[in-house]
Amino acid sequence: MRTTASRTALSLAALGLLVAGCGDDSKGTGSSEPTGPGASESAPHTRPRALEVAKAWDGSPAAETWRAGYYPLGDPEQLPDGAFHSGADKEAYLTQNFALRGDLPETSRKDAKVTWRDGDSLTLPLMDARATYEKLGGGNGPGPRLTVTGARLGETTVATSRGPATVPAWLFTIDGYDTPLKRVALAPSKPPKSPISAVDSPTNELWELNRVVAVAADGRSVTVRAHHGACDDGPAVDVLETDDSVVLSGYMVGTKDGICTAQLLAKKVTVELDRPLGDRTLLDAFTGRPVRGAE
Repeated sequence: MRTTASRTALSLAALGLLVAGCGDDSKGTGSSEPTGPGASESAPHTRPRALEVAKAWDGSPAAETWRAGYYPLGDPEQLPDGAFHSGADKEAYLTQNFALRGDLPETSRKDAKVTWRDGDSLTLPLMDARATYEKLGGGNGPGPRLTVTGARLGETTVATSRGPATVPAWLFTIDGYDTPLKRVALAPSKPPKSPISAVDSPTNELWELNRVVAVAADGRSVTVRAHHGACDDGPAVDVLETDDSVVLSGYMVGTKDGICTAQLLAKKVTVELDRPLGDRTLLDAFTGRPVRGAE
């Protein structure tokens, strides 16, 4: 999973926040028991907002659109077996520094299918090899590089909002590796407009989630990247489950009074579910929108 510093440490000022300290330590009541870092502390008052989000989405046209589309959860890239052979190779991947040696193939195909395990399928535009390579980064800058020597069109399996699906992928041959680096060759469907607006501004008790990292094979747990600051004990995530949705509420625990550097960090948090996620919509309480994977 790609986690460069530029992707995980954001300026709070860029989010419209001026932080003089990290002292808002109040905790609400009435939320379900959180999981992940900070789970031993009492959860904030996330339940009312989570219920509002679930009520707005459950049975809505937006939910119907979401269930009909292709929305991947997790990483669209799958590393070669044994990656990485060296620290330099890992650095090259994390900094998206690739060098292309040779030509990438062209294809006459314009469309490709996403196929789910229940047999449902969806036809979407196919991303060509060059555009997919650029998604890898293709920086070719100073420092360590991974060299791409070729590519071919194949398939891979990814977690989606409708469960595991088989999708087309470009399989890039990496110099020094026996198996390819796979990159999904489709863009997600256009997301529907949310039936509920976002919270006006974040607080220690409710922050926007970063993205989905992974969904367990059995669907019983979800890993997300949750935000926290430089003067707290990290993030935690509260869960509200309904028949049609799973609402996640990210917040900070162990916040401290005093001067704090203006940083917004992100950390992986795994939440356990009472039953498999299935095709239930995974929602962020702060934004009122689905939590999405990397694209």
